[in-house]
Amino acid sequence: MNRKQFLKTVGGGTLAMTMAPNFLMAESFNALSSASEYQLTILHTNDQHSRIEPFDASYTRNPNQGGFARRAALIQKIRSEEKNILLLDSGDIFQGTPYFNFFGGELEFKLMSMMGYDASTMGNHDFDNGLQGFKKVRPVAKFPFICSNYDFKNTILDGETEPFKIFNKNGIKVGVFGVGIQLEGLVGKKDYGETAYLDPIEIAQHYSDFLRNEKKCDLVICLSHIGYDYKDNPEKVSDKILAAKTDGIDLILGGHTHTFLPEPQSFMNRKGKNVLVNQVGWAGLLLGKINFYFDKNKSVKNISWNNQVIDDTILV
Repeated sequence: MNRKQFLKTVGGGTLAMTMAPNFLMAESFNALSSASEYQLTILHTNDQHSRIEPFDASYTRNPNQGGFARRAALIQKIRSEEKNILLLDSGDIFQGTPYFNFFGGELEFKLMSMMGYDASTMGNHDFDNGLQGFKKVRPVAKFPFICSNYDFKNTILDGETEPFKIFNKNGIKVGVFGVGIQLEGLVGKKDYGETAYLDPIEIAQHYSDFLRNEKKCDLVICLSHIGYDYKDNPEKVSDKILAAKTDGIDLILGGHTHTFLPEPQSFMNRKGKNVLVNQVGWAGLLLGKINFYFDKNKSVKNISWNNQVIDDTILV
């Protein structure tokens, strides 16, 4: 998309919600913030594909957009303004530029660690150097990889990932799990070895139940690399299907299909409650930003969003 079209896909808004019926438009962002006992800001990326540098100014589709340094500057600015932040990624960190070919993912992990990422899941391209290649650079990442439906117990990645993670952000207990796409037919067998693929819907339900009911999390987030939607194959498991066939998930942060959502999308889960789904394209062109506002009982009451454009207006 060109710059004009790109800017039309992003913006900001506010939502008032009960996580049960429908969303209602909120009257004032300031009113949301001041009326809330707790606030949590979710920042997120997906499908970075080793795009360390911005696209060239002569590039027709996304001229002078993206870049890790600009993203780092934006994240630092947001951290200076807001204290309670969770920074997440939904996979496909690897593959796409000579930086990956030369450094094998080490540079990406170092830069993400410097930005203060809290967690990531794995996408199919994160297997492009095989299990050995991922394990080689894994120690550089100072954040966990959360993979719930990839079973690595019979591989060299056993113990290198976690099935879930709980974050305590200023009294808000956030449970995070991650689901990835079927590797067979998409990734060479030699690259994923004996990695066992588990049904993402069953696994998602298991961990959402576990995190919400047993661990008493106030918010449950799924890092997904299964794709937002497949119009040519509507039965294929996607974020939309995952949202509809499970319950207990508050937010699905997606990847894989490089979908630029104009705003977080709301879907009804199997128990008639709302679940949000967001995805911010690819190549680090956007930084997703969603604010959750909680009452004194730590129930979500309001949400605001503003996907941030990464371009030359950000000073580094």
